[in-house]
Amino acid sequence: MAPFFMTRPFSFLTAGLILTSQVCFSQIVLPSVFSDHLVLERNTTVAVWGWDDPNDTVFAIGSWAPNDTALGGVTNDGHWRVDLKTGDAGGPYTLTLVEKHYHGKVVLQDLLLGEVWICSGQSNMEFTANWGLDNKQQAIQEADFPEIRFFHVPRIGAAFPQQDCRANWVACSPATMPNNTAVGYFFARRIHETLKVPVGIIEAAWGGTNGETWVRAEQVSGDANLQAHFYDEHSKRWPDRPGDLYNGMISPFIPYGVAGALWYQGESNTYQPGAYAVLLDSLVTGWRRDFGRDFPFYFVQIAPYRYDPRYQKAFLLREQEDMAQHLIPNSGMVSIGDLAGDTNDIHPKDKLDVGERLAAYALAETYHVPISAFQNPSYKNITVHGNKITVTFDHAEGGLMGKPVNFQVAGADGKYVDAQASINGSTVEVWSPSIKAPLSVRYCFTNSAVPELFATVGHLPVAPFRTDHENYNN
Repeated sequence: MAPFFMTRPFSFLTAGLILTSQVCFSQIVLPSVFSDHLVLERNTTVAVWGWDDPNDTVFAIGSWAPNDTALGGVTNDGHWRVDLKTGDAGGPYTLTLVEKHYHGKVVLQDLLLGEVWICSGQSNMEFTANWGLDNKQQAIQEADFPEIRFFHVPRIGAAFPQQDCRANWVACSPATMPNNTAVGYFFARRIHETLKVPVGIIEAAWGGTNGETWVRAEQVSGDANLQAHFYDEHSKRWPDRPGDLYNGMISPFIPYGVAGALWYQGESNTYQPGAYAVLLDSLVTGWRRDFGRDFPFYFVQIAPYRYDPRYQKAFLLREQEDMAQHLIPNSGMVSIGDLAGDTNDIHPKDKLDVGERLAAYALAETYHVPISAFQNPSYKNITVHGNKITVTFDHAEGGLMGKPVNFQVAGADGKYVDAQASINGSTVEVWSPSIKAPLSVRYCFTNSAVPELFATVGHLPVAPFRTDHENYNN
């Protein structure tokens, strides 16, 4: 059961502090996201907040700019917020918070200014080195990066938005890295080594959870399409009500200053995939509004796995993910089908390449670093000529390579059959002797098909697709 202060409005705790202040000095109370070793987003204005006596004012001074003081008055319910300007990447710094009236003071030590990213989703984002990571021992031994910091939000679901959680910032080391998101770590390592700046990772992930739990409940209940596609599992293993994890695991650090968000989720939505693009759009819209930042949102397309075909349609979920990257502004998807490994294991062990692909996308699109190839080749259009179809791709300017397998074609009756295919530069020609007048093509459009067709430059796999996708629910 959650502690009292996590299931009631925080004003009850504040009231206790106010009563205490009549006997002794009042005390500044901070949410746990403001602890020693934190990373604040560089070169911007960030929110710092907490609770105190309603009659007071809180001053904030960062040692990166000791002559600049920001202040915020405490509201009647005991809440205060300071909007603090940050500077160039660096540190360590201190952040000093002082009460005007009672002169209480809190000093946060070993603070860094850099880039802060949210890492959220289900088990493949939660996956740590201790879960069986490829090259586990080497990865752990090399994880000595004191300027990479983790803030790991504990698993908790809640019926109402929470204002705090039990967590703290820790520096990355061989001792701490194995307990935190592997995808987030490898992403942070690439960003840190490329930009030469500190990186903070806020991990909020819980295995087995559906996407609806990470969105405000009213956003789901207020959308008929999302309601129609909500799979109500009533599991005892994890929260499954819309909004549960938004309330318990995202709300506690809103509106912390962040550079962007990474998302790896979808396996639990394969039962009802038809509105997943709308769900992601709703999630991103809500998060951006609540954090007050139009931050980039990069996500991972779920990997091949032998889902039960009677109930789960991962190929439709992947199609929805592809649709989402075109629906959501300032977003992007990385396809990782080639990293699946054992398709009987829903947790691919290669998290290094997943993190690296996300980082390449962020470096190119968010940080404008020249990256030769960061987007998967994806379907653009087809041309029918006789009994063959030529498929043209985006992001394949350097040509394609590998094995053109897992293609299917269909004629006017819409019945797909396995097809032969050949590579011609950056296009693929597809045909079947049994289809005299083909009209449409599918590629890796099953639960567990592993792509073997790649871009020559960057060696990224061609993302799954179908050309008859006018109705994304079929």
